[in-house]
Amino acid sequence: MFFNSIRFPFLKKSQLYIQSIRNKSFAEKMSEALQKVECLNEIKETEREKTVEKVKTIKALKKYAKKRKWVEYSPREQTDIASNKCEAADRIKRKKSAILIGYSGVNYFGMQRNPGMSTIEEELFKVMLKHKWITEDGFEQSQNACFQRAARTDKGVSAARQVCSIKLPDNLDIKSINEDLPEQIRIFTVQRVTKGFNSKDQCNARTYSYMLPTISFANYQKQYDSKSYRIDLNTLEKLKEILTTYEGTKNFHNFTSKKNYHDPSAKRYIISFTYLEPFLSPHGSEFIKLIVKGQSFMLHQIRKMVGLAIAIVRGNTTVSTLDRAFTQEKLDLPMAPGLGLVLDTVHYDRYNERYGKDGLHEPLDWKKYETEINEFVEKYIDVNIYETEYKEHSMMEWLDTLHRHSYDVRRDVAVEN
Repeated sequence: MFFNSIRFPFLKKSQLYIQSIRNKSFAEKMSEALQKVECLNEIKETEREKTVEKVKTIKALKKYAKKRKWVEYSPREQTDIASNKCEAADRIKRKKSAILIGYSGVNYFGMQRNPGMSTIEEELFKVMLKHKWITEDGFEQSQNACFQRAARTDKGVSAARQVCSIKLPDNLDIKSINEDLPEQIRIFTVQRVTKGFNSKDQCNARTYSYMLPTISFANYQKQYDSKSYRIDLNTLEKLKEILTTYEGTKNFHNFTSKKNYHDPSAKRYIISFTYLEPFLSPHGSEFIKLIVKGQSFMLHQIRKMVGLAIAIVRGNTTVSTLDRAFTQEKLDLPMAPGLGLVLDTVHYDRYNERYGKDGLHEPLDWKKYETEINEFVEKYIDVNIYETEYKEHSMMEWLDTLHRHSYDVRRDVAVEN
């Protein structure tokens, strides 16, 4: 052993090292192992961060190299938008907010953005980008700005109190942005909301109105002058009974498209359906406004509900058609024009009850803005409906088509099993 230690000194060192390992406690061994794992994790995290930054850089280069071809801008708009790219505005901290907006949809192809179409959202996003409310990234992909509308309105449909949730910076100049928006689109206010607020998911009810000439309910077998016609009490009572029939939870598969009787989503809850007292338009014709409130509505549902109600009151069909419409049969029902339909109010009762009095958030009831909203509705929404109906007679022309519907099982659709 002495010989080996002299001739091979490294053997002695190895023996001492092995002995030191044996003398270490279990805790010391675990501590060393954990330190090695931490070092490896730090190296991996550093490499991951480098990879993420590289991917972000590549995406940014692709984004700014890409042209958004489906929107046409004026030379001035192109300059305004280009000046906002890659500026410090992209780094401004943004918080979840609720935008209260009103608009006349007469000259637009609905609320939602649609390639090649003039829509309310397209006008709104262009101006928000110009005023640095949103970034270029949020402009290109609205989900990056956490954008959500409370309800989607179709072509020609207006809104008095539409609500959109989106992340926005502080100190917004609403007056300035309204000056750049078309006059038939108006932002009334912007309110801070909770971080998880979603204008669609947290809306517990929606109220729509439908304004139309009262002559729409006149007996189809008689001739009346559209300007001098005045609806009588018996007709109003009949209308009331029909509208009330829609209330409650029912299967509305006949009042939309691409849904069958067994689809659970075809069941909707109508809270109330009534009307306001008839009134005269600026042209002297009598109009009436129907008011329907429900938890949610399907595509074309309200227009078909109004269309069938008109057909029954006029005598084109009977009340039995309405009863059959809630059954399994697939019926041929008329759909009223979109002109008179207005999204009146979106309701946030549960949100207001939970957060409206917490001292941090305001309730989403818009009471402070009612005067401004009503003035806008009268000037840009109601007047547009009056004028368009007076010039184009869209409702009167549609009434002439009611006799073409069978109000019976559709020939192109078999009875669903």
